[in-house]
This record gives sequence, structure tokens and C-alpha cells, in this order.
Amino acid sequence: MRINVAAALALGFVAATPAFAQTAKYPERPVRVIIPFPPGGTVDVVARLVGPIATQSIGQQIIMENRVGASGIIGTGFVAQSKPDGDTLLINTTPLATNTLMFSKVPYDALTDFAPISLLASTPSFVSVHPSVPARNVKELIALAKARPGTLNYGGAGTGTNPHIAGELFNFLAKTEIAVVQYKGGGPALTAAVSGEVGVAFSGLAGATGFVKAGRLRALGVTSQSGQGSTFWLEMPLLAAPIPPQGAPAASHPGTVAGATLRFLIVDDHPVNLLLAKSMVLKLWPSATVQTLGEGVQA
Repeated sequence: MRINVAAALALGFVAATPAFAQTAKYPERPVRVIIPFPPGGTVDVVARLVGPIATQSIGQQIIMENRVGASGIIGTGFVAQSKPDGDTLLINTTPLATNTLMFSKVPYDALTDFAPISLLASTPSFVSVHPSVPARNVKELIALAKARPGTLNYGGAGTGTNPHIAGELFNFLAKTEIAVVQYKGGGPALTAAVSGEVGVAFSGLAGATGFVKAGRLRALGVTSQSGQGSTFWLEMPLLAAPIPPQGAPAASHPGTVAGATLRFLIVDDHPVNLLLAKSMVLKLWPSATVQTLGEGVQA
């Protein structure tokens, strides 16, 4: 199993592209991590789980800061314009790439303004509904949406964000018309589903598991059952089953499958990679094999 940290699109750290060689010991100061989405969503939850581990790994405080708005563009643009010294990092997901396609102009170039550091997590999505929605499984949700076109809605985290893409992919594959209501992030979108303001939620596992277990949301299906590390999600039906013929995309979970041989590839041309990514990998998965491009590994 391989994690290519050069991709850094599922959920990962990136830094402003360094403009000069960094020779001083890094880091000399606390490191600020910009989270471009509100609290409560998957990006925020993962960042705050990784923060204490990263703090121990690099010997400096990691300061998490939410700079939200415009589908993550505000926070991402802030990091792109920050001093390229590794002291300001960004944790982002799909919108880092999709915003450049969804909006006519963004204040950064996703390919040239950032240096990828590490892929932190990959998580499947699942669809859930407010308990007031009379659907007990995905098949019933599809039937309900087709019987009442335009009456059901779901919460998006902004144009081009993960919940938005997941919701529209569901509509496309199932031939339904569940309308999107955009919020400022995954946290507010999830809150809207829990309160009943919207009936349907497409979300990652991190933010919603507690609501499902508490009965405040009813989970209908998950895109992948691999590597959950919990029998709770293994009980969920696969989302692809009721959506023929193409099925729904399934994401795997590198690093969480019991008994798997983990092989991590680290790009060694940025000082943050060796100090942050490698040490965090070994703390999370002590038996993993960690290699760099400089050790002859092909990207």
C-alpha cells in the first residue's frame, strides 16, 4: 500500500512554495496551520487530531487557525500569500484543486503556489438523513426523491466542496433532484442536517459519527467499508448497491487496515517533509516503511 504525498488532495498539509533554500534549523518558531473551513467538519476534525502529534514530532507548538469563506478560497489564498518559510501551513482537501475549475478567478495557483508535504487521511463518504425523513435505506431515499422531485434538499459546504460533489454525483447516478443548500463549511452543513433544516447529508465519518450513534442522524449507506477500524461502519450497506449501473466511488483508508504492509513515500526536497511527515507517520504507524525519493523510489 502506498501513499504518495505529492498528491496531497484527499486531506493533507501543504505549504507556500519555498523561494529560497532553508538552512536554519526548522522550525525555530511555532507553526501555524490554516484550516480554510469552519469547526466541526472533516478537515477541522482531522487537523485537530493530528495537531498534538505534530507538536510532539517537531518540538514546536502547532497553532490551528480557522480562516473560512468562499469554499476554502480565503484561507487557501492567505497561505499562498504568506512568507514561504514553512511557518504557515495549509490543511485542505478536494477544493484545493476544484476551486480553480469552479471559479473564474482564485488568488492562488494550486500547482505552483504550494509545496505538498503529506497526505494525512483518506475517508469514505456516507449519506444520512434527518430522522424525520421517511427513508430507511438508500433505495427508499431514491424512491422518495423521485416521487417528490425538488422537495428534498441536502447541505453543501460551499461550491465544489466534498459534500457538494458527493451530492451531485448521487443525483447524477441515481437520477434524482435533491437540491443543494450551501453553507460555509462541512460543520454548518452537518448542523443543518441534525437540526432538520435540510433532510439529507453527504459527509465524511469524522464529524458525523457521534450524531449517527446518538440517533440524531440516520445513516443509510457508506461508499466503502474497507479500513474503518470500527464494526459500526461495517454494518452500513455499501452505497453503490442500489445505484446501478455505474455505482458510487469508493475510497480506501491507507494506514488503517489491520495487518496491511504500509509503505509511505516522502518527497525529500522540502525541509518540512522529513521533520513533520516522516516523524508523524512513524508515531501513527510504527511498523510502516518510510522512504524518500532520494532513496531511489520512483514517484
